[in-house]
Amino acid sequence: MPMLTEGVRHLPGHLDREAQEKLVKDIRGVVEAAPLYVPTMPKSGKPMSVRMTNCGELGWVTDRDGGYRYQANHPVTGAPWPPIPERLMALWRELAGYPHPPEACLVNFYSDGARMGLHQDRDEKDLSAPVISVSLGDDCLFRAGGTKRSDPTVSVRLVSGDVVILGGEGRLAYHGVDRIYPETSPLLKKGGRINLTLRRVT
Repeated sequence: MPMLTEGVRHLPGHLDREAQEKLVKDIRGVVEAAPLYVPTMPKSGKPMSVRMTNCGELGWVTDRDGGYRYQANHPVTGAPWPPIPERLMALWRELAGYPHPPEACLVNFYSDGARMGLHQDRDEKDLSAPVISVSLGDDCLFRAGGTKRSDPTVSVRLVSGDVVILGGEGRLAYHGVDRIYPETSPLLKKGGRINLTLRRVT
């Protein structure tokens, strides 16, 4: 299992094409129940370049006034988040090495020009559980470093079906998406990239 940086593992091609197609169908169901929306940054209120939604008991949200947090309902519709699809729960059981199930799955949709700056996933109370990240659709340039923003980083091109695990010393590794490579995957009819991140929160 290749290691990008300490505790950040890359599983190339972990999901075959059939598994990817089934997962996309599952995520379409999630988006029907909990539509994609544009989150905004704390304080500045600047819109992020990704659209997002969630599934699970809790969902990660951000806005100008409330900041980064988890909550049990969609910030636009007010409805509870739909459950995490069983295919993703099975992936967690296979890879997490952790006794409790995930409580949140973030669904980020990247259009051609979207990106995600270097950041840590640190809004969870339980940092002993890993974060499991699944790539679907167009390729992206993923970058990971250490637990300090100033640590050196390495970059890798993630393709559809790849899985990245942030665990152990890599659980708080800085990571981000520098760019999307348009029209590199036929998986999504209109192009773009879906990133799914499974997380234990409490």
